[in-house]
Amino acid sequence: MSTAVEDRGSRRLAWCVAHVLRHAPDHIALDLLGRLDRPTRKYLCRDEWLPASAVTLLLRHGREEDRHFIARNPRVVGRPLPGLPGPARYARRRTPPELLPVLRAELGRDPALSPLRSGELIGLLRRHGIRRPRVALDVLRLPYVLDPAELAAEHARQPLPAGAVEALLLVAELPGGCVRALLATPAAVREGRSWHRPAVRAVRMGLLTYEELVACVAPARRTLLLGHLPPGPGLRWTLPEQAGMRTAVTRALTPLGDDPRLWSELLRHAPGFAGPLPDLVAAVVAGSLPAPPSAAPADASAEPDGALVRAVRHLAPTAEGPVTGGVERELALASLAVPMETVQEDIRWVRDCLDRSLLTGADVVRHKLPACWALDEDHWLGDVDHPDRHDRPEAVLAARAEADRLFALALGEDPEAWWRVARTLPDFAGTLPHLLLRVTDGDSVSTRP
Repeated sequence: MSTAVEDRGSRRLAWCVAHVLRHAPDHIALDLLGRLDRPTRKYLCRDEWLPASAVTLLLRHGREEDRHFIARNPRVVGRPLPGLPGPARYARRRTPPELLPVLRAELGRDPALSPLRSGELIGLLRRHGIRRPRVALDVLRLPYVLDPAELAAEHARQPLPAGAVEALLLVAELPGGCVRALLATPAAVREGRSWHRPAVRAVRMGLLTYEELVACVAPARRTLLLGHLPPGPGLRWTLPEQAGMRTAVTRALTPLGDDPRLWSELLRHAPGFAGPLPDLVAAVVAGSLPAPPSAAPADASAEPDGALVRAVRHLAPTAEGPVTGGVERELALASLAVPMETVQEDIRWVRDCLDRSLLTGADVVRHKLPACWALDEDHWLGDVDHPDRHDRPEAVLAARAEADRLFALALGEDPEAWWRVARTLPDFAGTLPHLLLRVTDGDSVSTRP
């Protein structure tokens, strides 16, 4: 039986690992999860801030007890949004009686007498999944036999509407290859108002991680738009999801570096490129893309009007502007290293500095100590009534992006270095850059065995 000290250590390590997992690539995250002992894994699965990709990896590769704890975590990102029915409620739905005569007329037979064949089901989903997934879900409550290979081939021939794809992701229990195929469409297909919903739903249901989503979504312009999806009504990224998606897209764009010529080529070719984003980036770096036609079709050239340009501008590396604020900014930076008498007073001061543009989220990550507090926005923005949002979203996104940059620069692809950081983080009293420097230099700064 563990002692109270050991139990507290497991809780604190799980909390710190959850923050490190936000910034780790999938293969590094899998390695970190495999190194955790049983008590720490239990607390990690119950952690409030468990990232969506970590949820997916634990559901896919974890033990039965991991799935047990995740299923009982009320804050896990895989839950449905408040007010929207989830998969359990959809499973209890029945096809409305008023829809049956319509389906009977379309099929020429009673759909309740024998299961729908793949072709019949796909035809019904094309007609009834145009707007939202509700009617398509009603269709899927009928008995049917669906061949995933035929579904993927039909979608490649003529893409299914977003509502039908979302309904299939919710209840059809498709294999991973079919899920990836449903998220790819021809480059000439224009985006409707709900084009992003299947991608959001795939992540939220634990079907794909952000990296897998970036690798399979096509055309590439959709991935860039998902990396900077503005808030709006309906199913959209929550703030942690938006940060995770931006991390994955930025990681795919890393080969471009800070070369403005390559970024210009990316924006020039993105509207008409039919493949996923990693293929586009590789082709841009290799210089193997032909010049786009001078008079591109309207469907391919309509996108870079504003949305795509804004998305690329937010994802591209930018040079730091001139430092303003003078002495007040220097005092604000120094205050991050000197906690005030109470946490509430410290939070009020940081929020006031953010509002007066004396500090940014990146400044907090670089200068606040201890490092584990800098990675947790609740320690410098305060608790929120819902774990999916903060009233300073730009500061949160800037902080996550800066932490991504620091982790990638210092640790790279070395899983042992990532593990040393995760083990050291709970007991380290300095800043995050100091921690990364000490760990990569090989100095021991942890009191852990």
